Amino acid sequence: MSEKVYMLNALWFKEDGGAERYAEYAQAAAPFVEELGARLVESYTPQAALIGEWNPDLFFMVEWPDWETFLKLPQNPGYQKIAHLRDEALRDSLLIRCRREEVGLPG
Repeated sequence: MSEKVYMLNALWFKEDGGAERYAEYAQAAAPFVEELGARLVESYTPQAALIGEWNPDLFFMVEWPDWETFLKLPQNPGYQKIAHLRDEALRDSLLIRCRREEVGLPG
């Protein structure tokens, strides 16, 4: 069985309407993501970086069934038609592939 993949998305919106444009993209992309069996784990708006520099407007984690499934998203012709909305919304972004680890913290 393949290992689940977690994609950390950190987003910096363009000033004039970027957040609204990204919301449009997210709504349009959701059916393609759901069709592949992925799910939004959690999303956050950072308040303050206490150590180091971290100032995205929004970040979230998406769980994918496996790496091969994630790679199918950008190949989907329907997704390709709406992908420009993401580019139009963002001035910068990070997409980081992650593996879930237990760190021994309470909770």
